[in-house]
Amino acid sequence: MFFKDTFFSKKRSLNCGGKLLDLSVPKIMGILNVTPDSFYDGGKYDTEDKILEKITSMINEGADIIDIGGMSTRPGSKPVSEKEEIMRIVPAIKLVRDRFSEAVISVDTYRANVARLVVKDYSVDIINDISGGEMDKKMFETIACLHVPYIIMHMKGAPLTMQTQTQYKDILTEMIDYFSSRMEKLKSKGIIDIIIDPGLGFSKTTEQNFFLLNRLGTFRMFELPVMVGISRKSMIYRTLNVDSSVSLNGTTVLNTVALLNGADIIRVHDVKEAVQAVTLLEKLKIQRISG
Repeated sequence: MFFKDTFFSKKRSLNCGGKLLDLSVPKIMGILNVTPDSFYDGGKYDTEDKILEKITSMINEGADIIDIGGMSTRPGSKPVSEKEEIMRIVPAIKLVRDRFSEAVISVDTYRANVARLVVKDYSVDIINDISGGEMDKKMFETIACLHVPYIIMHMKGAPLTMQTQTQYKDILTEMIDYFSSRMEKLKSKGIIDIIIDPGLGFSKTTEQNFFLLNRLGTFRMFELPVMVGISRKSMIYRTLNVDSSVSLNGTTVLNTVALLNGADIIRVHDVKEAVQAVTLLEKLKIQRISG
């Protein structure tokens, strides 16, 4: 599957509030978790100065999208109130908008009310929903009204319970059915800017994660961009028997595999290394075409 085209014609751009995000070269989504309990960086960005420093660093290193989350979705995490989620993310959104007005901002939320608020009041460009509309039944109609790109991820259950729901008869077939049914609903509402996220680490074992990463190209059948979030996850550090704090090398290796298998967006904690991976692979791609 190395840099080969298939008969599928994938959507190659996203309309982000009038800004066209070109996906002909893979894009980097930098993670900003303004939470006390996220699995890797929880509590790191708890002041305005620290948030601004992280945002500035990611943008200077080449992040194409800043993804802001105000509620941890690590395995076993409990939800916070909608009010608390909003109180956490709004100051970070304002900082990005004030200092980097042209930046593309995504908000990681499964709540329709939060999505509506951040898009209408703070011009957020993308909504990133880990639940695929399952945890708030108003999400699809809200996205249809907001006219923003929507990232739909595969997960069973909720973060608190998802790792008890890793039983599948045929994981790939079940995921294709999952996305097919939701694509039908989304497109019936006129939503066309859709990104698929297979949800590595969400209601999946380490073996299932690697299985899906190997078969990432299967999701091209939907002719939509694919996003992968592997950054510093347990599938890396448990396999290597290391701590997440020293899992950057493993993250870069698997991000490279994801890119080779067709990922259009990679969601990362470490932007510089991800940008380097894309740059090197694009150079290799050019050499293969010209050679």
